[in-house]
Amino acid sequence: MRNIFRKLFKSNISLIDTMPPLKGRVLAKQPLNKKTWFGVGGCAEVYVEPADTDDLSRLLQFMPHVPLTILGGGSNVLIRDGGIPGVTVHLGKEFHNIKFDDEIVICDGGVSLMELARAAAKQGVSGFEFLSGIPGTIGGAVRMNAGAHGKCFDDILLSLTVVTREGEIREIDPKETEIFGYRMCYLPSDWIFVRAVLRGNKGNTTDIMAKMLEYKKQRQNNQPTGVKTAGSTFKNPQGLQAWSLIDKAGFRGYRRGGAVVSDKHTNFLINLGGATAKDIESLGEEIREKVWNDFGVELEWEIKKMGIEKE
Repeated sequence: MRNIFRKLFKSNISLIDTMPPLKGRVLAKQPLNKKTWFGVGGCAEVYVEPADTDDLSRLLQFMPHVPLTILGGGSNVLIRDGGIPGVTVHLGKEFHNIKFDDEIVICDGGVSLMELARAAAKQGVSGFEFLSGIPGTIGGAVRMNAGAHGKCFDDILLSLTVVTREGEIREIDPKETEIFGYRMCYLPSDWIFVRAVLRGNKGNTTDIMAKMLEYKKQRQNNQPTGVKTAGSTFKNPQGLQAWSLIDKAGFRGYRRGGAVVSDKHTNFLINLGGATAKDIESLGEEIREKVWNDFGVELEWEIKKMGIEKE
């Protein structure tokens, strides 16, 4: 199989011509800038929205040696200006189902966290309020072990359904092995999370909605809203706060090209409207270098960078 793809890449045959028959959407040279919160980035060489889990499995089984990128809700990523080579997979509307069994919730990987929080509130199921202000999807929340207000995704996770890079569909029990760390998941980066079973608690819709509103007000008071940003740029170093280090290094309101450090929360980078991915990444790297030189602390990107730089 590997030799077959080497021959294809050396020929004039495009990658999309080698794709297996799929029921879902398959597009060549699909622009990705409108699929991310930053609003920047190039095209996917091939973009796929599988029709279902079997469709996804078929794709991965047939193309095991083609570069693979998983794109979730686009809220915590920076796609470089040269785009993404290979196949980019996005779980579209076919992966937006939510089912309730008392306080147990079964969610597809493409469900947004806000969508889950609101659905749970209507059902009188609590425990998901902390997700209401986190952008992104269930799949992304697993990958980043997303969290807020003292809770993380692994606090509510009962089981996972994944599709491995080889196309195998597997069930994962997080109690059987340690799969999470701070803002990270130890499972292979090319595994795709298609479903999660979550545990909630019996609650009252009015109380749940009130807590979600409280969290929303806190977010509006402390974080930039209504702008093109991908959320927290860097992870908090142990015992420290990234925003404080960035602020002390003198970056509040600092601008590079069309990208700027938020005046409201210095761990947020903002696209003012004309930024390139290069502007944003270069600004982030400048911050990392200055914080290291000033304080001896290495900031680690929380935002996931994807793709290649523009030639």
